[in-house]
Amino acid sequence: MTKTISKDTPLAEITLRKYEQPYDLSKRELIKKLCLSIGLLQPGDSRDIIVDILLTLIGEKRLLSSEEIQNKVIEFRKKENLQLKGIAGSNIRRQLKRLKDLFLIENIKNSYRINENETLINIFEEKIERFYIKSILDRIKEYFREIK
Repeated sequence: MTKTISKDTPLAEITLRKYEQPYDLSKRELIKKLCLSIGLLQPGDSRDIIVDILLTLIGEKRLLSSEEIQNKVIEFRKKENLQLKGIAGSNIRRQLKRLKDLFLIENIKNSYRINENETLINIFEEKIERFYIKSILDRIKEYFREIK
């Protein structure tokens, strides 16, 4: 008889890391540190296409299709002499979903932009810090209270 093992699937999760203060970094390096800080990128990860996707969206006020984002990312990476790793359309769409799941971007009719064309700090404070992280902390506190 095979025993079924339940899987503990989190309802929400976020990874937070603290790095040195952001002095004298290029815009791409700032975005890379931000992605590392909020768990969108892992330390030592050579596949950092999410950095260039976010960089592309930050520079635009209009909606961009995933194909437009892909083309702009490829163009940028070629200009900066960066490897063309992770540029497949399927991976671009997967990274866009990760950004959307963290409330940084929104999808409107198969096109993307920074959420409500808002600043990233406002998105972080309103959607991630006040809502997302608070809900995770509240649930953790419930577990602490329940243990007697």
